[in-house]
Amino acid sequence: MTVFIKKGDVPLSVRQATKRGMAYVAAELAQAGARTGDEELLRVIPQENLPARLLDVVKALGHVSYEAFALGWEADNIVNGAINLFNHQLAGYRAVQARLARYRLADGRPEVTEERQVRDEQGNPLFHETTGEPLMEAVVLQAAIDPIPMEIEQPVYDEATGEQTGSIMMSNPDTERDDEERAAAQAVIDQTPAEVIQFADPHGEPTT
Repeated sequence: MTVFIKKGDVPLSVRQATKRGMAYVAAELAQAGARTGDEELLRVIPQENLPARLLDVVKALGHVSYEAFALGWEADNIVNGAINLFNHQLAGYRAVQARLARYRLADGRPEVTEERQVRDEQGNPLFHETTGEPLMEAVVLQAAIDPIPMEIEQPVYDEATGEQTGSIMMSNPDTERDDEERAAAQAVIDQTPAEVIQFADPHGEPTT
């Protein structure tokens, strides 16, 4: 019996998980001395009718019967499936966290600076010649980005002449799409189980 999926692993597709599980079963049977095709024999032949060689395989597996071995695998597969679902939710949660971490287009992004002491080419700190105070400079950590308008002007043309007759204001598709994506990301977070959020950031607060 093997639980081969752990929390935090890269999520597997159903096909990948099934294939990996089958590989573990085959390896366990081979280690117990089973030959190619024995798995099918163990599945269809009643325990009391198994030949001595296959009884030895069952014994080496550590079970009273092959059915008990199979039931153990079924129980482990339920655990594997639950953990794999957890990992899919975890991957989705981290993806939408990254999406929400990006600034909202309609808000823009402020400049972020930090005061640092000036250093020479050798890395030595520099000081004012007269005051002896550290020589400081502002370092830009994050460049400012101007907000994008929520509405844009759309020209209106005369159908007959093709000439522009005026204009109307309409929603900016870029900001509209950005807000829709952010709302969808927040909806995923709102539906994410608490244990997934806690695993993703055990020392922080959930994204809101």
